[in-house]
Amino acid sequence: MQVENTYKSIWRITYPIVIGLMAQNLMVVIDTAFLGRLGEITLGASAIGGIFYLSLVMLGAGFAVGVQIVIGRRNGEGKYRQIGSVFDHAVYFMSVLALGLFLFLTYIAPIFLSWFLQSEGVLAESLVFLEYRRFGFLFGFLVLTFNSFYIGIARTRLLIVSTSVMAATNILLDYTLIFGHFGMPAMGIAGAAMATNIAEGVTFLFFIVYSIKNKALPNYRLLRFNHPNWLHYKPLMKVAVPVMFQYFLSFAAWFVFFMVIEQIGETALAASNITRSFYMLLMIPVWGLSSATNTLVSNIIGQGRSEEVIPLIKKVLVIGILSTLVIVQLNLYTPGQIAALFTNEAHLIEATIPLLRVISLALVAFSFGMILFSGLSGTGKNHVALAIEILSISFYLISAFVLAVVLDGSAAMVWFVEVIYFTMLGLGSLAYLRTGRWKVYRI
Repeated sequence: MQVENTYKSIWRITYPIVIGLMAQNLMVVIDTAFLGRLGEITLGASAIGGIFYLSLVMLGAGFAVGVQIVIGRRNGEGKYRQIGSVFDHAVYFMSVLALGLFLFLTYIAPIFLSWFLQSEGVLAESLVFLEYRRFGFLFGFLVLTFNSFYIGIARTRLLIVSTSVMAATNILLDYTLIFGHFGMPAMGIAGAAMATNIAEGVTFLFFIVYSIKNKALPNYRLLRFNHPNWLHYKPLMKVAVPVMFQYFLSFAAWFVFFMVIEQIGETALAASNITRSFYMLLMIPVWGLSSATNTLVSNIIGQGRSEEVIPLIKKVLVIGILSTLVIVQLNLYTPGQIAALFTNEAHLIEATIPLLRVISLALVAFSFGMILFSGLSGTGKNHVALAIEILSISFYLISAFVLAVVLDGSAAMVWFVEVIYFTMLGLGSLAYLRTGRWKVYRI
């Protein structure tokens, strides 16, 4: 399917991604709300353990974005029969990566976390979470690969169904396993990890059944799984490896950010986890637009219409910034009520309110920075995007450390560095896009 440079085309591809992400991020919100009933230490540990795991998952997620870009380009070029080979080789790579990360969490992560965490309670609970969550890498990565395929061929409506299946399964199992309902043991933070693992496995089975039964997919030669051809990895790795490191660095920086917050105290860490959950929920429209931007830009370049890329990105920016300005009103005017959804403790609600107000500004910067950055990634110039990411993250981490540790600043002051980070990311991407050097790049 080839796409057009219109608001209608942008919305047609974006809205299923947004709805799918809404279901997916609802899992994070409900996880946090459930775990918030178990106390500050469990809530803080879910932040540390969850973001540490997500940092590693971002290696797979980044590779999946690279796969999506290549599939989008082949789709725009009309080379449909090559898409199945890209998908199958991505599955091989993701399976090996999942095994490597499983071993890392088993043998290296406990030592690493013990070096940096001050709170023994947070450390113990974080390790329990990771002990169970490490089994989720394989199915999680395979689900990401299927997502990349369907977004890359611009058939995004299936994501509404797949992520709804995942969210419904996860929420039911959260309630069952965290608190011990329906005759199951109360597993606490371990139950949250198990629930997500099982939900990802169910979603993978859904994709397999759908893809086998769908009569339109043979054109793409999907799920043939021929012998790996290392030459097929050249264009894939050229695009995907820089994105892997972009995503990893981005979430690794967020992990370090939460380690810095932990130095302020357990209350600041718990309040930050509440803020993180709601922040990620409010990010959904822009995440959807960003994912669509990758596909739209790559597809249009594949059609030989590079001159339409900048106008396309401008359209996406208009949608993203306007939608964000509407969404943050809820955050600005009802922060106390939002915090109360996650905890009953008055002092924790009070600590969360200023953080929720800070992320309102950060969300506007996010819509500006992430859409432009995704537009740059969609051109395939991911080594340039990686350089911009490294520069922005370096400034981000230095600023957070200075504010929290050197200047003994509040958690709200530290959270303000999110605004700086996304602004730098957007300005760097915009500066490169305006040079036009990406137009002659081939993948």
